[in-house]
Amino acid sequence: MGFTDSMGEPPNASIDPGSSSSTSSSFFESKDHYCDYNELKIKSILKKMAWELAGLACFLPSRRRRISGNNEETEEKKKDKNLEHNKAWLLAESGGCVGAELTNADPHSVHSSFRFSFCSQVELDSMNMSSSIAATVLMVNLDNGLCESRAKELKWRRIESLERSISPVANTLIRFSYGEILTATRCFSKGRVLGRGALSYVFRGRVGLLRTSVAIKRLDKEDKESSKAFCRELMIASSLHHPNVVPLVGFCIDPEEGLFLVYKYVSGGSLECHLHEKKRGIKGSATLSWSVRYKVATGIAQSVAYLHNGTERCVVHRDIKPSNILLSSRKTPKLCDFGLATWTSAPSVPFLCKTVKGTFGYLAPEYFQHGKVSDRTDVYALGVVLLELITGRKPIEARRPPGEENLVLWAKPLLCKGKGAIGELLDPRVKCTLKNSNQVARMIEAAAACVTSEESRRPAIGEIIAILKGEEQPFISKRKKSGFLGNGCVIDCYSQSQQTNSEMRSHLALAMLGVSEFEEDDHLCCR
Repeated sequence: MGFTDSMGEPPNASIDPGSSSSTSSSFFESKDHYCDYNELKIKSILKKMAWELAGLACFLPSRRRRISGNNEETEEKKKDKNLEHNKAWLLAESGGCVGAELTNADPHSVHSSFRFSFCSQVELDSMNMSSSIAATVLMVNLDNGLCESRAKELKWRRIESLERSISPVANTLIRFSYGEILTATRCFSKGRVLGRGALSYVFRGRVGLLRTSVAIKRLDKEDKESSKAFCRELMIASSLHHPNVVPLVGFCIDPEEGLFLVYKYVSGGSLECHLHEKKRGIKGSATLSWSVRYKVATGIAQSVAYLHNGTERCVVHRDIKPSNILLSSRKTPKLCDFGLATWTSAPSVPFLCKTVKGTFGYLAPEYFQHGKVSDRTDVYALGVVLLELITGRKPIEARRPPGEENLVLWAKPLLCKGKGAIGELLDPRVKCTLKNSNQVARMIEAAAACVTSEESRRPAIGEIIAILKGEEQPFISKRKKSGFLGNGCVIDCYSQSQQTNSEMRSHLALAMLGVSEFEEDDHLCCR
């Protein structure tokens, strides 16, 4: 039970219920001053505590004691005792009950009037246990002032460390004040919310004299890892410059209100919205045409290739999915949200992570089961997105018939048919013509290659782009070619020879956890 930070320090002397006129007057002055200072604040707390006092079973007799008149303690001794005196006790002394009667009485039947005073741990230990006056002892945390100052000091140290970490790129971005963020989002109005993640919200806002539209990502200030996540995302996103990647505009660091990242606003909405959300009140609302779907597939594949091979250090996104793919007014796809992105030493060089983060349905088997991360992790997730573009289905749907809940598991037998599976796989809302049938077949082939269960047999992103564009593939090794059928389809040898049905069922069961509760959420994080 503690008091608010604004309360004053407690006096270091206790009030003796039986003290005589020999007690020094300075003590009563300090006591009266303390009571006046905290009267209003303590009154409400005492009301809540009064009915519980009798139920607290720690009844201790107190003794008469005199306050020493010797105030010539050195500063060193006061500092040594400071920590002990900050562990203060609240004495609730019964007025009108004799000690023996109070001790023998049922604690829950005591309803006497109480008088309160403070004493330190040192003084409590020195009390004589033979007195006839009883007191209920309550522990009160009165070192909030010290804790608050330490917390503020640690907070400023974290901010200074964060500033040093981002200093190499801070000058290339716009630094916004918290006031500008507040104005841009209209005090974080609910109507401005664009989306949310596991530990963040994204708001639409307008900044600058030209009222430029931006997307403002607000990280959870209560999360202990927010500083690290902010630093990593800022460092990675600020280094990316590609037509199919949403650019980072600036940031805001406020010690009290938290951390913010400001991205360019993309007006066309997310691929998730266009693929899976029906517009309310509009019958037969327009769906994405095949030409747009194919444009999205090639554009996102190129953005992934840029992350893996077009930057100084290989970047693994780890959360490629339709809700993180935005469409411009011209339906140009742009990859966004680098909150889970990380660097790897080089493409195809995996590393192990302790915590698996991402979205169920898009996690590669080696990442989901063993925490193994590489550029192939993104390739698998891209394959799931390609299947969504082809079929119009979500990766996990509990409402589907048995055997069709998991998109990848349902589609794999059909993918082996190659072009012959177009009729079964293609979204019924999309018309298949002679003109686009070849593109559909190439996307099926690319998707089959991406969702290969064995990481070592999964092609790099460059090969996936070549498949999508129908280019020759002289760089595909014979070892990987052995996994291709004559019609260009990939056989998932790993899933047939090494991955048992029980493992796949286990993967499905884990992926299905909480689907009914969180199915509409943008982001799920498994820890």
